[in-house]
Amino acid sequence: MFLSFTEKEVITYQDKTIVEIAAGNDNFSTLVTAIKTAGLVEVLSGKNEFTVFAPTNTAFDKLPEGTVTSLLKPKNKDALTDILMYHVVAGEYKAADVVKAIKDNGGKFSLNTVKGEKITLKMKGNNVVIKDAKGGQSVIIMTDVDASNGVIHAIESVLMPKS
Repeated sequence: MFLSFTEKEVITYQDKTIVEIAAGNDNFSTLVTAIKTAGLVEVLSGKNEFTVFAPTNTAFDKLPEGTVTSLLKPKNKDALTDILMYHVVAGEYKAADVVKAIKDNGGKFSLNTVKGEKITLKMKGNNVVIKDAKGGQSVIIMTDVDASNGVIHAIESVLMPKS
């Protein structure tokens, strides 16, 4: 499943923040709810540039039943924040940059997330796959959605940090 945006949407999005773009796409409604619940709207709407590996609603639906509902409870705000920040990398990494880094580094490229833990990116066929700290994998299904404060790449599964 690949998501796409029309040329008009892509041009419009360049003037919007990461959060505004996600909020404007129904495929990210669960992510946006999680961002709001975790209190991360300001962080992801600020001037700092980020690369966000954004799980789609379908990605959240793959989690065990009740997981999302549980994470959205106020008592689990810290765990939710940790998971969300594990999907965010400081700086802007376009798809071409990622592919080049993978090739230049012997087939794997690791990045530190804002959470402080690593994700590892590699190629599987023509797709970039992200391996999380628990060994889970997610394919990037949409790349290079430019925002005023970074770039979004949609992913098919939620990434999980060690802690």
